[in-house]
Amino acid sequence: MQVARNAPRSEEAAILMMLFGETAAADVLQNLSPGEVQHLGAAMYAVRDVSQTRLDEIVDEFLAFMARESSVAQGASAYVKSVMTRALGADKAQSVISRINPRATERPIELLEWMDARSIAELIEDEHPQIMALVVACLDYGLGAAVVALLKEDVQTDVIRRVASLNTVSPEALRDLEQVLQRKFKASTSTRASQLGGVKAAARIMNHTRTEVEQRILRDIRKDDKDLMQSIQDNMFVFDNLVKSDERSLQTLLRNVETEQVVLALKGADEVLREKLLGCMSTRAAANVRDEMEAMGPVRLTDVQEAQKQIISVARRLSDEGTIVLAGRGGEQMV
Repeated sequence: MQVARNAPRSEEAAILMMLFGETAAADVLQNLSPGEVQHLGAAMYAVRDVSQTRLDEIVDEFLAFMARESSVAQGASAYVKSVMTRALGADKAQSVISRINPRATERPIELLEWMDARSIAELIEDEHPQIMALVVACLDYGLGAAVVALLKEDVQTDVIRRVASLNTVSPEALRDLEQVLQRKFKASTSTRASQLGGVKAAARIMNHTRTEVEQRILRDIRKDDKDLMQSIQDNMFVFDNLVKSDERSLQTLLRNVETEQVVLALKGADEVLREKLLGCMSTRAAANVRDEMEAMGPVRLTDVQEAQKQIISVARRLSDEGTIVLAGRGGEQMV
């Protein structure tokens, strides 16, 4: 199989195996001879610092190879999509497939997920706020938050307000959006209306913004639409919401954050939440946290808020990965 230029085939195979994930990679290894397993395993250990360009090239060539070699022309598209979805996840797989077969595109701007926040912000910075809102609403929430933070301050509030007001977006609107993005990649529109944005999407984007940006945007929205601001705020997952989560999830969360962050965050937590989190630690760890909190003395509120925000960011990631379950306001599960 010819994949990337000037590279051993074993390295290319090793990179693909690491993209496949543990389950799919194990399935492949079960069908190889002992010698092949040893050779491929050694190549996988040797993989280091693969650039995104190189990765894209290998994946693109792999998809092209699969399309050429498949003897079942009618089922090739479904097979390749299934393999790549299992290997890369639905979003990235569709992004790659769309470059090989543009007709397979289901979301018109999904390749934005492969761009960095600054590139996206520069792409849309001179566009109308409605175009900005459409782009931000199509992104992963963390990436969307990063893009919003890079936009001019005088449009950030308008963009979040427009994201919160979005609901069903027509194919015509998406076609207009594609004209703005066509300099970056090829895509085709869906023939059906797409669900984008909404209050929950705006809230999740706000969950990933820095505290000062979040507070300023909410203040500005409140001036024009108090109910909209309240709706966004009600759908945001804040540090105090952790009190409604189960102990196992909280224990997992605490193992994934730095003790210094926990100490600082708990300085601004109410007694009920503080005791619940401390109760999820070992007796010794809880005692150490209490001692550090006492020794720390007075701290700035902004520092406490940032520590809480960082912990919530980790909690959000673990929740999205399915590692923990977060209970939102009103007992609603946040997913």
